[in-house]
Amino acid sequence: MSIGVADDNMGIRHIGVDEAGRGPAIGPLVVCALSIPADDRAILTELGVDDSKNLAKRKREAIHSEIIAISEKRDWGIGLITCDALSIDLWMESGTLNSLEVRAFADAISKVAPSSFGFSVFLDACDVDAARFGRNVSSSMKKIEGDFKIFSEHRMDSKDVVTGAASIIAKVNRDGAIEKLSEELGIDLGSGYPSDPKSKAAIEELCSRDSPEDCLRRKWKNVEKAWLSHHRIPIPPRSNEAGNSIQSALDEWN
Repeated sequence: MSIGVADDNMGIRHIGVDEAGRGPAIGPLVVCALSIPADDRAILTELGVDDSKNLAKRKREAIHSEIIAISEKRDWGIGLITCDALSIDLWMESGTLNSLEVRAFADAISKVAPSSFGFSVFLDACDVDAARFGRNVSSSMKKIEGDFKIFSEHRMDSKDVVTGAASIIAKVNRDGAIEKLSEELGIDLGSGYPSDPKSKAAIEELCSRDSPEDCLRRKWKNVEKAWLSHHRIPIPPRSNEAGNSIQSALDEWN
């Protein structure tokens, strides 16, 4: 294994990894690792793949459908990790959001990494120190065999087409999870981001209830503040009600 700056096609397979839902106060964090033969990169370019944030919702969903259809016909692998609000809160009892993403990135890669030949991994770094993020993900990939090289950069989803495709898959799955939660709760959760007016209103509504809804990230300051304003007591920590350990919660990632 080595860590470097992206260059020409290195390795027989390329794996792009990105996340959706790091900042929101509502719903899951979704990490996707997309593995394709290096020679198939042009297919993603032809589909119009870009950083998911640069694509309109309809375009993003259309490209996502194309990727899924192609992956069923070609030797492509998709590794998804969905970490719900409960697991995020439990992890952050003793860890950080950065260390959580290191674990999630490594686990997503492990789902699609080949064992018999070399491959390259392209990470959209979540740490302010991109190289450190790459080293940490690499050290968490202990069970992965084979020779691999990691390229860890900020905004890799706009620089590397495979990582851009991974960002699309993560985003569409995250959006789908939020839409499902909105239907179940009977309230428009918006995007879940603190700056979203719909999400602000939803957090106020959800925190006015007798107990915090499971979709809320209780470690987020805006959730803590909203709960305190309605109940005049701090929001109950997950550890007070969770029968499972942090590790058990993380083992339920899918």
